[in-house]
Amino acid sequence: MEKNTNLLNFGTFTVVVLTVFLLALVTHEKLQVLDSKSIPLAKETPVSISKTSTSLKDSIVNFGMEFLGTPYLAGGCGKNGFDCSGFVYFVFQHFKIHVPRSSLGFKHFGTEIEIENVQKGDVLLFLSPTRNVIGHVGIVSNPKGKESDFIHASSGGEKEVIISNLAKKGYKRRFVKAIRVL
Repeated sequence: MEKNTNLLNFGTFTVVVLTVFLLALVTHEKLQVLDSKSIPLAKETPVSISKTSTSLKDSIVNFGMEFLGTPYLAGGCGKNGFDCSGFVYFVFQHFKIHVPRSSLGFKHFGTEIEIENVQKGDVLLFLSPTRNVIGHVGIVSNPKGKESDFIHASSGGEKEVIISNLAKKGYKRRFVKAIRVL
């Protein structure tokens, strides 16, 4: 009888372990599919609208402006605090527009445009202040070519959502490119 109980316990244990393993495997596969969808290929554009209305671009910028002064929070993606990509993600998601969640994810996202042609709602990409990789993003709020203003969550001295000018020395030096996601 004791052998049968031990065998039954072992069988139950094996079923539980296999079930957990299969659930982990399925979850992992789903996460990989979601992850591969969150960073589209370089030539893929997330929104297929040839001429996005000015009102949508204004709405995106105006919604972002509502969060001026919100604290910078590493990894933050909500009203209590944002990091730079969390802010951009949050603003675009509000309008059901898919953009990457990480700064680096913007490297091959959207359509690259000349800085002289930026419009409200375009995204500016910057190098990290400490590494030679994309490490900061912001949304164009007042397009003026190389002197455009952009709204972003700054991890610098301000440590909050602010408006900065691209001509400012630190941003001018680190600027990589502008992209259009609309």
